[in-house]
Amino acid sequence: RVTRMACLSCLLEYGTVKIIVIRNKAVGSVFRLIQFLIILYVIGYVCVVRKSYQVKDSVISTVTTKVKGTGFTNISGLGAHVWDVADYNIPPEGESSFFVLTNMIITPNQMQSSCPELPDQSTICMSDSDCTEGSSDVRGNGIQTGLCVNYSETVKTCEVLSWCPLEIDTDLPENPLLAAAENFTVLIKNTVTYPKFNFHKRNILPDVNSSYLKQCEFNRITDPHCPIFRLKDMVAEAEEDFQTMATRGGVLGILIDWSCDLDFPEHYCGPKYSFCRMDNKNPENNVAPGYNFRFAKYYKTTDDVETRTLIKSYGIRFDVIVFGTAGKFNIVPTIVNVGAALTILGLVSPVKSAVLGLGV
Repeated sequence: RVTRMACLSCLLEYGTVKIIVIRNKAVGSVFRLIQFLIILYVIGYVCVVRKSYQVKDSVISTVTTKVKGTGFTNISGLGAHVWDVADYNIPPEGESSFFVLTNMIITPNQMQSSCPELPDQSTICMSDSDCTEGSSDVRGNGIQTGLCVNYSETVKTCEVLSWCPLEIDTDLPENPLLAAAENFTVLIKNTVTYPKFNFHKRNILPDVNSSYLKQCEFNRITDPHCPIFRLKDMVAEAEEDFQTMATRGGVLGILIDWSCDLDFPEHYCGPKYSFCRMDNKNPENNVAPGYNFRFAKYYKTTDDVETRTLIKSYGIRFDVIVFGTAGKFNIVPTIVNVGAALTILGLVSPVKSAVLGLGV
């Protein structure tokens, strides 16, 4: 019974902290300094820098692009040729990216037949016994016929079944054939959503009309909200030279930052553009530089024989990368962070007592 009464008495008790005023300049200075640092941390870092009074959401984005421009070339194997967007924008639609052809190696009039393999250590031969019928090399160009034939007056190689004549991809033009591509433009249409806040917006702002889009071009000073970009300007902002990059190709990142503070009016939330080169151009590690791939255009002769023109295309791939977070005031994180701040302030008294104890 005594134990029950003691427990009941303990539950119904209320205690207060005994306050002692210490008139000591050193202790008082340390106490106020700690208080100041805590308040500075809460206001400066927690509230201003981290904005911990807000609830956050990550951006969801969709991107479409449309490239425009024409160029002209007059080269062996192709002749005089006008290039429009259907020729150099390959493929016409990518997933948040687009490719512009700037340089090429063309092998015209290829047909399915047999021809000498390109010479290297594994294909040079002296007689038919050096070639194996039906064998193939993943780095080669076809299936061996088992014959050793003349590649030139001094070199013999194993014959292969392939698209002949074979491509010789070492004769890349030193200057980009489609140099006019630097003046091509691209329209970037970007729509973003912050689902937690039911917020939707496009990079084509509400006050932009069709007549403005027909004549505007992105400029950070005069037209910062225009969604049409000149390719040369984007490469220049990445601190690269377009003609140099266009010779062997590369990958350029178009970065769109949609970080927004939704406590402010909606018109303050807009895209911020930046550009950077994404592929490796380190001169100390220049193995397989640039960006290239092959595609072919197929035809049939009057004799119903299939032929093709093989194009090894070099160019610049533009990757559109959208990122960002949005924040908006919410009472829950505000209460949590205010409570944390008060708790930290509550630790000042024990620190002060410890300082006093050291002083004693």
